[in-house]
Amino acid sequence: MMIEKSWHEALKEEIQKPYILELKKFLDEEKRAGKTFFPPEEEVFNAFRMTPYQNVKVVLMGQDPYHGPNQAQGLCFSVKREISLPPSLRNIYKEMEVDLGIPPASHGSLVNWAKQGVLMLNATLTVRKGEPKSHFGKGWERFTDAVIRKLCERKDPMVFILWGRSAKDKCENILNTMSHPHAILTAAHPSPYSATQFFGCRHFSKTNALLEKWGKTPINWSLDG
Repeated sequence: MMIEKSWHEALKEEIQKPYILELKKFLDEEKRAGKTFFPPEEEVFNAFRMTPYQNVKVVLMGQDPYHGPNQAQGLCFSVKREISLPPSLRNIYKEMEVDLGIPPASHGSLVNWAKQGVLMLNATLTVRKGEPKSHFGKGWERFTDAVIRKLCERKDPMVFILWGRSAKDKCENILNTMSHPHAILTAAHPSPYSATQFFGCRHFSKTNALLEKWGKTPINWSLDG
C-alpha cells in the first residue's frame, strides 16, 4: 500500500512514527489469519491518489468504510458503479437534487468529485468484512488526524464538510485549536436515522459559493454523463 507522492511528502514525518509500523503489522496479521478486509489493499489510499495534497479544495469526512463485498473503494460514501446505492448516499443525492436541481445519479461512484479536489476521507481506512468498526483503535484515526492537521496548516482555504457528530468532533477538535482560513459546514449525518436534520443543509451550493468567493473553480457535482 503506497500513498500518493505529494501526500507522502506532506506526511513524511508522520509515516515514520512507530504506530504506523504497528498498524501495518496488524493488517499483515489480519491477512495471515485469513481475514478479508475492505477496501482491497490497492484501493485503501484511493482518496489520496485521486486527490493530491495540493489539489484539495473540499474535505468530506466519513467514518468507517463499507463492510460488504465490492462496496468500499477508498472514498467515503462512495461505492463501485455496479453496487446498489446505500441509504445514506440516496439521501445525499436527494439533498443535491433539491439544492442544485441535479437528478440522482444512476450509480454510487463519487470518483468524479475526488478528481475535482474533493478529498473523501474516512476516519478509518480499512474494515473487516461484515464487522463494522472492526479496525477502529488500530492507528488509522491517529493517521487521519495527522492528515486533517496537515490540511489545516495550508494557507490556501478549503471547505470542510462535516456530516454527523463523529465527523464534526474529529475535525473541529483539530480545526478549533489552530489559526486557519478554512470554512466549516456541519449538518446531521445523511443516514435514515438522522436524514430529516440533514435535509436542507444545502452544502453543495454553499461549498461552491465559497470556492467562487476564493477565486476557485466550483465543483461540478453531477455524476452522470
